[in-house]
Amino acid sequence: MHQVTIDESMSRIKENMAKVKHKIIVMSNKGGVGKSSVALAFASALSSKGFKTGLLDIDIHGPSIAKMTGKEGVLPVSDGKALEPVRVKENLVMLSMGSLIRRGGTPVIWRGPMKLNVLKQFLADVRWGVLDYLIIDAPPGTGDEPLSICQLLPGLAGGVVVTTGQEVALLDSVKAVNFLRQLGVRVLGILENMAEFPCPHCGGKIDLFKAGGGEKAAETLGVEFLGRVPFDPGLLEAGDKGRLFMDTKKDSPAARALAAAAEKAVKGLEEK
Repeated sequence: MHQVTIDESMSRIKENMAKVKHKIIVMSNKGGVGKSSVALAFASALSSKGFKTGLLDIDIHGPSIAKMTGKEGVLPVSDGKALEPVRVKENLVMLSMGSLIRRGGTPVIWRGPMKLNVLKQFLADVRWGVLDYLIIDAPPGTGDEPLSICQLLPGLAGGVVVTTGQEVALLDSVKAVNFLRQLGVRVLGILENMAEFPCPHCGGKIDLFKAGGGEKAAETLGVEFLGRVPFDPGLLEAGDKGRLFMDTKKDSPAARALAAAAEKAVKGLEEK
């Protein structure tokens, strides 16, 4: 992608993103909560309903969406002026830093200004086309990448905060929600991920990470609770093998909970 001036890039971002009806950032204040799995699940669920959907992975240092969609090593097509996002399935395209690095083990050793430049290019120089939704998978925390996207992206519709059920999740959710609020981004809700796990021997429910933290955080903060997603090892396996869990295991409790959460978040947008 070619280099552009600040004014030109902002103009092109505005023009390019005007074709996208709803932009949603999926974030968490800490890693390991399954945020990328949730972002992919939301994008997959929306595309399966017939919505034209894009999935943008802005985790520069630890991109995972290319691998999780089975497109690792598939380079986006370029005509020297712009990139075409990688097609995942009907109605779903994606772009990730993992799409641009030929070897998955190659580290990206960049400081803030270089990351800002590539994020601008993701928004300005990628032919996303006309989309109903652009789901943005942010790295953990409230640092360079989510801050830059919230500041760069015109008309960001809202953010979804992913957490787990521990009581400490309350504090993490507070930070993520306050981050969005301070930047004027609507909080679409909190999703509690990796909740109870059905014991394969007795059928009882095991709270691997406790339960209730996400719901308590939503109640305390006065935001929508998008639901509780049960822990499913199949979701992890699907990501490792590049298979779309929402398609291959669509009738599982986890897939149904994720689809319901996506629908609830979208309903919030429609009520705006």
